[in-house]
Amino acid sequence: MKRKLPLYDYGECHVCGEPMREKRIAQEFWVKDKLVLIEGVPTGVCSQCGQKVVKADVGRWIAMLLKDAKQLQEARTVSVPVLSFVKELT
Repeated sequence: MKRKLPLYDYGECHVCGEPMREKRIAQEFWVKDKLVLIEGVPTGVCSQCGQKVVKADVGRWIAMLLKDAKQLQEARTVSVPVLSFVKELT
């Protein structure tokens, strides 16, 4: 039987003081003018203000993923519509 590891205690939000809860989120990054999305990132999220934090080892893992040019080239890609707001404000 597989043992479930206890969730990491992210503590209280440094913005509003509410407890942080672990969630798996999709996090986006811009790398060389390209949008990269990493899915399933374990993140502490504040339910009150939405502030997000990751543990140091998760941050290091993300940095390794983003440096791996081969993995970035092999990742699936999608087209994203880009809109411009051109109306002059008065």
